[in-house]
Amino acid sequence: MSLAGLDIGTTGCKVTVYDEEGVFLYRGYREYPVSRSTGEHEVNAEMIWESVKCLLTEIGSRYKDIRAMGVTSFGETCVLLDEEDRPVRPAMLYTDPRGAEECRSLTDMLGKEKLRSVTGLNPHSMYSVPKIMWVKKHCPGQYERVRHILMMEDYIIYMLTGEAVIDYSLAARSMGFDIRKMEWSKEILAAAELDLELFSRPVIAGTAAGTIKEELAAESGISPDLLVLPAGHDQVAAAVGAGVFEQGTAVDGAGTVECITPVYEGVLEGNVMYQGNYAIVPYVVPGRYVTYAFSFAGGALVSWYIQNLAKWEISRAEGQGTSVYDILEQEMRDEPTGILVLPYWAGAATPYMDEGARGAVVGLTLGHTAADFYRAVMEGVVYEMKLNLERLKQAGICPKSLRAAGGGAASEVWMQMRADILGVPVAALDHAEAGAAGCAMMAGTAAGIYPDLYAASEKFIHERKVYDPRKEHQEVYEKYYERYRELYRAVRPFM
Repeated sequence: MSLAGLDIGTTGCKVTVYDEEGVFLYRGYREYPVSRSTGEHEVNAEMIWESVKCLLTEIGSRYKDIRAMGVTSFGETCVLLDEEDRPVRPAMLYTDPRGAEECRSLTDMLGKEKLRSVTGLNPHSMYSVPKIMWVKKHCPGQYERVRHILMMEDYIIYMLTGEAVIDYSLAARSMGFDIRKMEWSKEILAAAELDLELFSRPVIAGTAAGTIKEELAAESGISPDLLVLPAGHDQVAAAVGAGVFEQGTAVDGAGTVECITPVYEGVLEGNVMYQGNYAIVPYVVPGRYVTYAFSFAGGALVSWYIQNLAKWEISRAEGQGTSVYDILEQEMRDEPTGILVLPYWAGAATPYMDEGARGAVVGLTLGHTAADFYRAVMEGVVYEMKLNLERLKQAGICPKSLRAAGGGAASEVWMQMRADILGVPVAALDHAEAGAAGCAMMAGTAAGIYPDLYAASEKFIHERKVYDPRKEHQEVYEKYYERYRELYRAVRPFM
């Protein structure tokens, strides 16, 4: 018997198959275009659905025994369906600037503190409710045809099963969900003049939604008994796939975007979370929540360096039949570089959420090498995470250890650097696809293969290596970090 995870991303979707012992079997991927122009950032939901159907056929021809499949997705973006289950318009991405006026209007009506208290979010136009308000105001003819308002996770689940079910963590990305009552906020949706009946039924992640439609099973070759379930916002699925369930633990998603997701008990009061733009997100364990501390340029910044500044190293790697990453890391000195890199190539995420921020490099000398600069880029990403962890500590969130997944976890240099700078043990997992593993773990638990997620984690999660902080390096890094803390404020006026 096998299990599957379906991950809906902004520019592509992937399906991953495991056996019930947690052994990876297969991965399929399909891309789809995103339209970005001045004032409009959109994706065609029907193209996403067609891509999903292709992936189902792909795995259906290979694995006839898939028992259950978890679905995870990116957040915020809404699909508005008509009575024939067709999108009435392209879906606006979170980066789409429309909805700012509607967000201000909603905030004026209810107050920032009220919205924060109910939703766990700082009001912002990136979230779903202001975007839907924009459609209703500016495209009333389209809005009148709407019969379902869904985010990507529940859109795909609805198309697969006919059941409109969304999990708490993804609903919490809407700015219309009550994170204490675990239900849609009647007060917020009424103020926004949105019909609550159009939204999906909220459930805890991992709750079975239903089985696949018979006609889809026949078309794809998938078992008609396939159980489909919401597996949460993508970062939540990754936390599950890293086996992070207890307070004091966190997953470090070392991917294109760098994101640390810690677990903690209860809804935190006070302003520290909101001042740092940290969301309060319901987790798969009742009574527990997670938050997201992230940088837009994690692995993306490393890739930028390779593509633009490592032409010679790329050529050498090709000649030697090795990777450019190995070439650069072999030439590094195992010590802090003294170079400070502000990693805001794509703007600043938490705690500043400053789209106008830009990258900066400070401290270069003629004595530095290309390998030093590369190492400094890696250091900058980790310094930014340390800054976030310091802020979260003020709110009482103090991870004592990290589990790292994603492509960056393959770098021993970067993992040791994280342990040295952050001052906590960092365990690199033996699988990069933590989100996919989390989907499969929830699928297996919902199908009754595992009694709970803890039992599932024993099958799926194995630590490849644990990196402990080295005191002598930690002390030197701390001196440079004290300077890094002041860098954003020092250079921001010149951006």
